[in-house]
Order: sequence, then structure tokens, then C-alpha cells
Amino acid sequence: MPGEWALYRSDTGGTSSGQQLTKRRSNTRQKRKKMKITVIAVGKIKEKYLKDALAEYSKRLSRYCKLEIIEVADEKTPDQASKAAEDLIRAKEGERILKHIRDDMYVITLEIEGKMLTSEEFADKIETLGVQGKSSIAFVIGGSIGLGKEVLKRSDFALSFSKMTFPHQLMRVVLLEQVYRGYRIMNGEPYHK
Repeated sequence: MPGEWALYRSDTGGTSSGQQLTKRRSNTRQKRKKMKITVIAVGKIKEKYLKDALAEYSKRLSRYCKLEIIEVADEKTPDQASKAAEDLIRAKEGERILKHIRDDMYVITLEIEGKMLTSEEFADKIETLGVQGKSSIAFVIGGSIGLGKEVLKRSDFALSFSKMTFPHQLMRVVLLEQVYRGYRIMNGEPYHK
């Protein structure tokens, strides 16, 4: 999946939704340094339909950014695990996650209690990070019992897609779709309606 991809911005007009954001973007469009997007996720995806969806969005995103997906091993969580056992599991998975986070990365953790954004606000968040000189964003998706304290401490921004609980494997697809949608919005390209 990783490769050398550059982000080019077009000078075409904006869309009706998010006009304020589009107006600002139209004034700043130019060839930009590519953004590196890293998705660090606990557990391996086994289902073919999820692998296919990830491959499709990875291909689509190759026009806009350099994408890397890192899977770290998950711990077996016993039924009726105690709080102490769950804390230990999150800590072990957290150590594996933190090994892949560099100091220069802007870290966004996916958390139920995080901030919910519209697609336009999410696009603006990514674009603003690029304007501020952040060239590497790491999105972190925890395992079935969430993220450990050390990972949460390292987070620069907590993002929530919903108050509902989703399978962590499916969240990878949802995340990549929203990143792709965000780049389409940033570039004033049709897709996000």
C-alpha cells in the first residue's frame, strides 16, 4: 500500500455545502506537500469484503496522500474479564501502538467520547493541519475494549464517529471513506453529497 503520492489542489470552484470552508480553500489552493496518513489499528482483518473495501479506498486515496495501514496484534480478551485484566490488555496493545507513533505525528484517536465532526469540519481539520506544517497524521483505532491510558495521553485529538459502538475492523473502512471524502471536499470535487 505505501508508495510515493503527491497531493495537488485544483483551482475549480467549490460546492454549495461548506461554502465558508470552500471560499478559504479557493484562496489557498496550490501544489502542497503530500500528507502522510497512517492508520494504526489493533487486530488483523480477515474478512474479504473488508479487505476489498480497504483496498478500494487505499487506491482512491493514492491521488491525495501517502497512506500506510499498520496492524498490531490484539490480545485475547476472556469473557467476563475483570477491570484489571482489561486494563492489562489495553496496556499491552497500547505498547504495540506506541512503537509506531513518531514524535512528529499528529495523533488522532478514535473514541466514543471524542468530538464529533461533520464531513466538512473533518476535511477542514486535515487541511488546517497541513497548513500548520503537520505532514504526518496517525489515526489510531483500538481493539474490542478500547485504547489504553498511555495511548490516550499521546493523543492530540479525540475523534468520534458516533455514540454507537462499531466493530473496530469496520471502523477502518469508515475512517478511510471519510478521509477520502475529506480530500474530495478540500479539492472542490463532487462526491460528498
